[in-house]
This record gives sequence, structure tokens and C-alpha cells, in this order.
Amino acid sequence: MSLHGTYDTENVFAKILRGQIPSVPVWEDDDVYVFMDAFPQSEGHTLVISKTSQARNILEIEAEALAKITAAVQRTARAVDKALSPDGMIVTQFNGAPAGQTVFHLHFHIIPRWEGKAMAGHGQSSMADIEALKATAERIRNALD
Repeated sequence: MSLHGTYDTENVFAKILRGQIPSVPVWEDDDVYVFMDAFPQSEGHTLVISKTSQARNILEIEAEALAKITAAVQRTARAVDKALSPDGMIVTQFNGAPAGQTVFHLHFHIIPRWEGKAMAGHGQSSMADIEALKATAERIRNALD
């Protein structure tokens, strides 16, 4: 899919927001939903999505919704840092299939990194153990400010 098109209400994140597909939540409010990536590139890989916008990418999102989602990214990244003490952190967002976007509902990745520890490529990891994701989500949730 390119940068331009119509929002697909059947995308996996829309289904997660409707409760049709399970996810492991970290935290949410009226505007954003933060949850564990089921196919993590590293331990603590979280996703942040808007609950109010149907933007497919950063070009389409409303300014107010973008402000709320980026504040949520920062809050979550701080909690990931506090909970997991990584050596570094990747915060990324893809726009269009040629750029690596695989789900066409705007989302941000927070991916902790540790020196000397390999990281899986985007879209190349296997599904994580749900109980391990729940335990990591709890650690991050407990570290929220």
C-alpha cells in the first residue's frame, strides 16, 4: 500500500480496538491504546496507537490526535526505560509499504535495545509467549509516571 488510500476498518489494529482480536495492554486512556507487540523485535517492544483517528500514516493524522499519541509515546518510552533499563531505545514509525509499514493504522514502535543482544528484524520475529508479554506489560505499567 502506498502513502495514499482509504482506511481499512478491518486492519488488525482496528480489530484490536474493537476487541475482536486479543492483545496485551500496557495502558490506555480515551485517546490512545498502548500494547505489547505480539511479534516483538526485542523484550519490551510496545506499540502506541490512536483510538480516535483513522489515519493510515503520519500524513493523515489530525494535529490534536498526533499531539496526544506522541505524548503517549514519550510517557511509555520513559516507563520502558525505568522498567527494563535498556542501553538504548528505538522509537520508529513507518509510512507506506515501501517504508516498511505492514499495518495501515498509524502506530509508533518503542523497541528497547541492549549492547551485545541481537534484535529481530521488523516483521521477522516469531510470536511471543503471551504470559511473558503480560509480565513485561505489568513491569512497564508499574513504571508509568
